[in-house]
This record gives sequence, C-alpha cells and structure tokens, in this order.
Amino acid sequence: MTVQLNHTIVAAHDKQTSAAFLADILGLEVSPQYGPFVPVQIPNGVTLDYMDASGGITPQHYAFLVSEDEFDTIFARIQDAGLTYWADPFHHRPGEINRNDGGRGAYFEDPSGHNLEIITRPYGSGG
Repeated sequence: MTVQLNHTIVAAHDKQTSAAFLADILGLEVSPQYGPFVPVQIPNGVTLDYMDASGGITPQHYAFLVSEDEFDTIFARIQDAGLTYWADPFHHRPGEINRNDGGRGAYFEDPSGHNLEIITRPYGSGG
C-alpha cells in the first residue's frame, strides 16, 4: 500500500489573500476555487486548500523543501516583500537564516499567522 498526503485544509482570515501570498512567495499558481477552497498545488502533488475561517486561527507549520537555487529566489522574494524572517521556529533569531544539516532554512509568517519554512536539506539528513 502506498500512502501519500494528497491535500490539507489551511484556515485563513482571507483564503484568496493567503493562497496568493503563498503562491507568490514560492513561485506557484493559485488554482481556481473549488467549493469553499482556494487551492495551491505544490509540485510534489500535495495541495494546500485555503478556506475562510471565522474567529481565531491556530497557527500551523508548513515546511517546504526547495533546491539551493529556489531558496535564493524565494528568500529574495521574502526580503523584497519586507517580511520578517527568522532562523528558528520560535522566532528568537530574527533577520537570520539557519544552516542546519549543511543546508539553509528560514521561517516567515503568512497573512493568517501560519509559520512557513523553506529548507534546502531535510532535518536529520546530516551535512
């Protein structure tokens, strides 16, 4: 049996804004709305389906494994957008990137407060 993550629902204050934010930062496309969802498909086939949520949103963490070249491009978009970024998930090291496992990584928040991360090496892969 092959088990693969197909999609997950991401709560947002404004699903269109949040989907566009992720797509713009990562260089992806927003798919047409499907029911109450605004999907952003990641190249590995997983879709993040943004849905408007009323009330408070519990921040979630979404990490994206990217190549070194993609990191440079995405990180430039983060900086050009004037976003605060951190080297750690607890946001104790602002304005820094990490070099865990011989790669690079950075954390930043989306418009709904979700903790997004770009990494060039999976954690625990050594380096």
